[in-house]
Amino acid sequence: MKRYAQTVMLKDDPEIIRKYEEYHANPFPETNEGLLRVGVQRMYIYRFQRMLYMFMETGDDFDMAVDMPRYMDHPRAREWDELMATFQEPVPGAPESGTWVAMKEVYALEA
Repeated sequence: MKRYAQTVMLKDDPEIIRKYEEYHANPFPETNEGLLRVGVQRMYIYRFQRMLYMFMETGDDFDMAVDMPRYMDHPRAREWDELMATFQEPVPGAPESGTWVAMKEVYALEA
């Protein structure tokens, strides 16, 4: 199993934060189906103030560079991604090419 962690900021607006959480309480069914179809087994998003942290587990054969673009082939996945991007802004120091930024794992405890 592979693990991924990413972070992004929400825009500094309480209404945007409320809407973001509302959308995630009832996501487009096609987004969840598409993520599972390309090999995402678990995904969690946490929020602290404006900062979001996403943790994702996939199968060993998952390739972020190949499988996430396959996920985005579905029009509803693209629609969801474009909509969510309107709520987000990059974390300080992030490359200008996107919103979510990969985080480096620095510690793990496993039984």
